[in-house]
Amino acid sequence: MSIITNINKAFDHRIRLGIMSILMVNEYADFKMLKELLEVTDGNLASHTKALEKVAYITVEKQFIGRKPNTRYATTNLGRAAFKKHIEALEKLINKQ
Repeated sequence: MSIITNINKAFDHRIRLGIMSILMVNEYADFKMLKELLEVTDGNLASHTKALEKVAYITVEKQFIGRKPNTRYATTNLGRAAFKKHIEALEKLINKQ
């Protein structure tokens, strides 16, 4: 088995890695929070959250707070498991001598 077998293509991009990292330590994060923490454009963030939603690693909840739309994201059990496996694979790769 290759040492990169468990490296997940869904987390290849640094923005997706950032989104998942934030969501792993927070119950949820809204669009504004992710955008500010990752310092990305609206379009860039939207495309990466959509990619993670498509593989069922995150859930998206749209609601209104007052009159303002609010979109918030959370990890799914599948997403949490996949991300943990990905991080473990990276650690093994880094520690490989």
